[in-house]
Amino acid sequence: MNFNFPGQKSVYHGKVREVYTLENNTLLMVATDRLSAFDVVMPKGIPYKGQILNQIATKMMRDTEDLVPNWLVATPDPNVAIGEACEPFKVEMVIRGYMSGHAAREYKAGKRLLCGVPLPEGLKENDKFPEPIITPATKAEMGDHDEDISREDIIKKGIVSEEDYLQLEDYTRKLFKRGSEIAAKRGLILVDTKYEFGKTKEGKIVLIDEIHTPDSSRYFYTEGYESRQKKNEPQKQLSKEFVRQWLIENGFQGLEGQKVPEMSDEYVKTVSERYIELYENITGEKFVKADVSNIHERIEKNVLNYLK
Repeated sequence: MNFNFPGQKSVYHGKVREVYTLENNTLLMVATDRLSAFDVVMPKGIPYKGQILNQIATKMMRDTEDLVPNWLVATPDPNVAIGEACEPFKVEMVIRGYMSGHAAREYKAGKRLLCGVPLPEGLKENDKFPEPIITPATKAEMGDHDEDISREDIIKKGIVSEEDYLQLEDYTRKLFKRGSEIAAKRGLILVDTKYEFGKTKEGKIVLIDEIHTPDSSRYFYTEGYESRQKKNEPQKQLSKEFVRQWLIENGFQGLEGQKVPEMSDEYVKTVSERYIELYENITGEKFVKADVSNIHERIEKNVLNYLK
C-alpha cells in the first residue's frame, strides 16, 4: 500500500505495518493484512487481520490510558491509527505470568536464569510463575532476531537510563495486571505479552505500537487450564502460535535454506476465521467486517477527511 498523505515527510514499510511520518510530529500507522512468523512475511495476506489487530490495540489503549499514557490520538479508519511521533526505546518489555513459549524452551534446555531473572526449580511448561517476570529483549535491526537482555545490561550499556528503565518496568507491571484483569472477565488468561515505549519530544514516556493483541500476546482459556496442567496436556490457546505450529509441521522455522510452505486459499480462510474468533474472545464484542472492495480508496478517504 502506497499513500501520499498531506504533510507526509517519510514512510517506513515494516513487516506488517506501514508507518507514515507527517508534519506536526504526527505518526500514521496502517495495519496491513500481511502475516509474519519467524521474522518472515508469508506470501499471502490474511483477510481482516490488519483491522482486527488495529481495533484490539485501540480498545486496549483506551482501556489502560488511565494507568499509562499512550501515543494514540485517533483511529479514522479500521486499519489506521494516528498519534504522536515518539523516539522509541530500543528494548521490548516482555512480561511473563506463565512458563510458556520461549521461556519454556529455555527452561527445558536447562537454563535457570532468563534475562538475569532466576527461575524456580520444578516448573513444567505452562505453570504459573509465583510472580510475573520481566524478560526484556533488544529490538532487532532489520531482519535480525530480537535478543534477550538483562535489566543490568540494559542500564550498564546505556541502552536506557536507570531512571527511565525503572519507569518502563513500573508501567509494564501495571499494564500486565490490567490486561490480566480484562482477560479474566472474558474467561481468558493473559500468559505473556510485550510492550513497547517511546519518548515524546517533551520527554514523556508513553506506550506505543500495539497492546494485548494475539500477535504480541499469548492467551489461554481459563476453563480447563488446571485439568490440562494436571494431565500434562497442551493448553488451549489464543495467539498467533497456531500459525507457527502449522509452519513447523510443514518444515519451516525461518532457518536458512527453508522454504515457506504453500498456503492454500482454504488454509488462509481458516486463519482469518481464527483471527476473528480471537478478536471476539479478547474484546467480548462481535467483529464487524469493514468494506474491503477497495481498501486503498477507503483508507485514503477516511484519512483525508480526518486530516482536514
